[in-house]
Amino acid sequence: MKYTEVEMQAVVCHGPKDYRLQKISRPKPRLNELLIRIAACGICASDCKCHSGAAMFWGGDGQPSWVKPPVIPGHEFFGYVVEAGEHGEEHFGVKVGDRIIAEQIVPCGKCRFCKSGKYWMCEVHNIFGFQREVADGGMAEYMRIPPTALVHKIPESISLEDAAIIEPMACAIHTVNRAEVQLDDVVVIAGAGPLGLMMTQIAALKTPKKLVVIDMVPERLALAREYGAHVTINPATDDALAIIHGLTDGYGCDVYIETTGVPAGVTQGLNVIRKLGRFVEFSVFGKETSADWSIIGDRKELDVRGAHLGPYCYPVAIDLLERGLVTSKGIVTHDFPLEDWEQAFALANSLDSIKVLLKPAQH
Repeated sequence: MKYTEVEMQAVVCHGPKDYRLQKISRPKPRLNELLIRIAACGICASDCKCHSGAAMFWGGDGQPSWVKPPVIPGHEFFGYVVEAGEHGEEHFGVKVGDRIIAEQIVPCGKCRFCKSGKYWMCEVHNIFGFQREVADGGMAEYMRIPPTALVHKIPESISLEDAAIIEPMACAIHTVNRAEVQLDDVVVIAGAGPLGLMMTQIAALKTPKKLVVIDMVPERLALAREYGAHVTINPATDDALAIIHGLTDGYGCDVYIETTGVPAGVTQGLNVIRKLGRFVEFSVFGKETSADWSIIGDRKELDVRGAHLGPYCYPVAIDLLERGLVTSKGIVTHDFPLEDWEQAFALANSLDSIKVLLKPAQH
């Protein structure tokens, strides 16, 4: 297939299980905007759940659809500035040729959350790759960066694979920060997928008394140990409660970070955490999760905290990657050209990969 200078290749979401590789018009940057050439775009668990039709994305039971097709998916992207609209370079403080990343949320700047500095909870909540009102996502050869985007430069010393995990690494940093890890804490991270493994690296930098990682995949647990986990637990063969009680004189862990995305991860956490513990929920669930809420209040008086996106953490992620204190090595396992997006999604939605990248080919 031949492309003109005003066309590009992109994966376009038209609905659940209706994604198509298409030839479309290349976006043109306008006032205070940039055009970037995508170097890589990771496939997130939320991308897979959106593709499969999870209710939280597509609505139902009276709830509106959060996804508004047609839209180009992809929020774990970075790329090179190839063109700037009028005042675009000055607006973002970058130049054509710079390697940049934009945060996944495009805040409105007008709601009560944006005005109070809590932009990641923007009421409008446009996120790249799910709604086209502001801009499409990164599963394409080129992408327009709108004026209200939050842009960060990426040093050339950072490898392509490391640059590709800046977005999820920022989310991992925010999640661990929400846990307020102390030096004498026993910290449990449930789930050793891409985010759980990044959280393991970040939590290890906090030097807790004990860092425990729970997962069903032995290879991922081995990687968690390489990243600093003191203890790993496979609930298929190990008694998680007994092991954690053994580490804590029977009290339970001080911090439990849930990143499995399955209901069992929640109920397990409520079981193994101590009274007055800090429970941090990060996951995007594909279905409703039930739990005995009396554990949270009457029995344990838990401090339950959510963690959403990576606010103010992109510069930290870039700095840690540049200094070699965290890494994509072992996490980024596969990459595919845009043409093979179906194979890439299938692999990303399996246990045969950890993080899968799309690397758009240039025509």
